[in-house]
Amino acid sequence: MDKHIENIQKSIRNKNIDGWLFCDFHHRDLMAYKILKLPITFTSRRWFYFIPAQGEPQKLVSRVESTKLDPLPGKKNVYLSWRELHGELKEILKGYKKVAMQYSPMNNIPYVSVVDGGTIELIRSTGVEVVSSADLVQEFEAIIDEEGYKSHVEAGKIIQDIKNRAFRKIREAIDNGEKLSEYELQQWIVSEFKKNNLTCMDEHPIVGINEHQSDPHFCPTGENPYYFKEGDRVLIDLWAKLNKPGAIFYDITWCGYVGKNPPEDYIRVFQIVMDARDAALNFVKERFEKGEKVYGYEVDDVCRKVIIDAGYGEYFIHRTGHSIGEEVHGNGVNIDNLETKDERELVPGICFSIEPGIYIPGKVGVRSEIDVFIKLNGEVVVAGDIQRELILI
Repeated sequence: MDKHIENIQKSIRNKNIDGWLFCDFHHRDLMAYKILKLPITFTSRRWFYFIPAQGEPQKLVSRVESTKLDPLPGKKNVYLSWRELHGELKEILKGYKKVAMQYSPMNNIPYVSVVDGGTIELIRSTGVEVVSSADLVQEFEAIIDEEGYKSHVEAGKIIQDIKNRAFRKIREAIDNGEKLSEYELQQWIVSEFKKNNLTCMDEHPIVGINEHQSDPHFCPTGENPYYFKEGDRVLIDLWAKLNKPGAIFYDITWCGYVGKNPPEDYIRVFQIVMDARDAALNFVKERFEKGEKVYGYEVDDVCRKVIIDAGYGEYFIHRTGHSIGEEVHGNGVNIDNLETKDERELVPGICFSIEPGIYIPGKVGVRSEIDVFIKLNGEVVVAGDIQRELILI
């Protein structure tokens, strides 16, 4: 048996389920290809691949694309008609009771919930209970090895430098009497990514001035420019990774003020966000130091409580953090008990952001974002500088 498949089977057994059923149609589930180490080739017909907790895997492929799963071990079953497809699935799953699929009850974890409702109905019609593969996906798709972590740290050093130079560029433009807009600074950051062999995969940084800060996903364009001037509040959120296979993203957000004396309300909100961020990070560190389990929703609760207790709960309008991997929003556990209740466990080898924010429409917006990595030995680390005070530009 293939060693990788044996490792998957071991994890299936540890989850006390009978098997893991993969399926795809027109590349709807790219996670399946990555987890199975299956080449992404032209796919116009449905295929299924069942890995039982014990024994030989089973393939089910269309006669039109009968070699689709040939790189994988296991018995090949071929269908032509939809009736044969249904019959073969029933035969493959006979005797099994509980099977994992890329499905999430109530769509709680949408990153994993990619199997369509009709396919879930089809599998259930065979008498099998379908459970979520979310924990398995995290284990085989979101765990980052030492090389991946090194790429994250390397990208972080470059991005921290670009961030520092971006804030200095604002001051230089003002001192020189030049007009510099949010959009122009964003495009400068993107150009620096390219110069340093980084990629943001065409998802560009956020640069927001004043009330634009209070839009968490503000997108500057050439048509809606604010120009930097004395007394402006500034937020910069930038993310990228080394432009090479297997590289891991680095994603940070920092806030500043153009001048020497920021308004008291800005300082107060900024400090509350810092306190919430630090509370979440310390909570994760303490749990791992004690050898205790910790889940995504719990970290969100700890972070959010700080902001709620300070009287700004209604203005913290997004989850505390997201999984980070080869995509800036990865398929591991999110730090979330707001948009979803992410009950996945934080485990060694994962990377995620902690990024609380307070957004008061038309007035002020503050976010602080750090990237947390749990090393394979259980050490909880943050690569790069952590913002402690507002940058005075």
